[in-house]
Amino acid sequence: MAEYDVNQFPHGKEVDSIETVYFLTASVAAAAGALVLGYWLRGKLDEKRVGSVQHRAEEILRKSEEEAVRLRREAQLNIKEEEQRLRERLDRETSERKSELFQFERRLDQREEALERRASAMQHKEEALQRKDAELAEARREVEALREKAQTELTRIAELTPEEARRIVLEEADEQARHEAALMIQDIENEAKEEAERRARGIISTAIQRYAADHVAETTVSVVSLPSDEMKGRIIGREGRNIRAFETLTGVDLIIDDTPEAVLISAFDPIRREVARIALERLVADGRIHPARIEEIVEKARRDVEQTIREEGEAAALDAGVHGLHPELVKMLGRLKFRSSYGQNVLRHSLEVSHLAGMMAAELGADEKLARRAGLLHDIGKAIDHDVEGTHVQIGMELLRRYRESEAVIHAMSCHHGEYEPHSVEAVLVTAADALSAARPGARRESLELYLRRLERLEAIADSFEGVEKAYAIQAGREIRIMVRPEKIDDAEASRIAREIARRIEKELEYPGQIKVTVIRETRAVEYAR
Repeated sequence: MAEYDVNQFPHGKEVDSIETVYFLTASVAAAAGALVLGYWLRGKLDEKRVGSVQHRAEEILRKSEEEAVRLRREAQLNIKEEEQRLRERLDRETSERKSELFQFERRLDQREEALERRASAMQHKEEALQRKDAELAEARREVEALREKAQTELTRIAELTPEEARRIVLEEADEQARHEAALMIQDIENEAKEEAERRARGIISTAIQRYAADHVAETTVSVVSLPSDEMKGRIIGREGRNIRAFETLTGVDLIIDDTPEAVLISAFDPIRREVARIALERLVADGRIHPARIEEIVEKARRDVEQTIREEGEAAALDAGVHGLHPELVKMLGRLKFRSSYGQNVLRHSLEVSHLAGMMAAELGADEKLARRAGLLHDIGKAIDHDVEGTHVQIGMELLRRYRESEAVIHAMSCHHGEYEPHSVEAVLVTAADALSAARPGARRESLELYLRRLERLEAIADSFEGVEKAYAIQAGREIRIMVRPEKIDDAEASRIAREIARRIEKELEYPGQIKVTVIRETRAVEYAR
């Protein structure tokens, strides 16, 4: 065996331990370096990732904010538009409700005023009857007293002395002389009147020469042309329901006879006749004729006639040179276009009176504007005398006071029928102009006016009964059609009203033949499916 140095072995072992330590140290350092490098690289990667995520998050946030701003703006615009629509709808509905409320209040006021006037008129009539009864009783007492006095005087005269007889003769002579003096005074007054009339004729003839108006006499029948006779059957309808609905809604008499391609509309009320004419022409042009369509077209025709009335009133005021009239007075002037007096159109007559009165006032140096205004408005009461109690003069005075016309105008128009004493030149001129317009040849027809008055009286009798809503005289006065309120009048009451109206017509009117009284009671239930 080899021998070993004792000191050699430990030294070699020490060297190996140092190398091992160096190796371990280097390994640890390399591992630590690798670990640190790994952590550093990982940190860098994490930083890049975090940066990318943060950038994406910021981009998403920015886009979200822009989208939120855009959505907010759109929402605000939508809200504003919706608010505007709601506001407009609310304003429209509010305006409609206000208009309906105003119309309802006006109708109530008119009904209340009419009732008050009617009650006042009835009270005045009752008072007048009481006064007449008292006057009649007083007259009877006076007649009886005069009879007794006459008997006493006859008894006394039979025993007269010469002086008493002479005194009686002188009294008779004195009375005769007074009578002759009165005749002389009357002759002098007549001569003065003739001289005044000669001077007036010059002024009047000048006014008439300067103004000449066309005049067309009105009738009570309108003619509607048809495209063919086949349309007559459609107008009549199945079992006559169309023609019944049309006559009930318009208050006219529809005459369908053998006249080729024509239908006659008969009614004494010209406004009703005009509404019926327009409605029938539109139904014929449309071709759709049934009760519901008839009701719709008739209502539209009524509105159109109201518009025509307003336009005619404005045109009349402009033609007469009268300005500043209340809108309601203008509307009533327009209604006069469809009103006639003794066959003379009242609106044309009013324009004539206005022009004539204005011309005569200008010739005499009076107030021309006042005369024109009073002449134009002198028959304004005829626009509503069918609906209001009293003469057209009294009604006209009330209307002018209601719409704030001057007292001078009211006085000038109130004297044209002699009901009031004239106190101004303009009042006399309006009266003269009215007489001139009415008295010229061909201006008026008495027979037609009497016929219309009989029809008006026929409707007035029916309207006087409680529960009657509308009354129409048709077929030239041979039939009266009456619509009653179903909530107040039942079927039995309708029969009773028909009998009472017939008896009253027999008692108060004179007419040839017979008059048919038809009472119509209709109940409607209306509901809307929403």
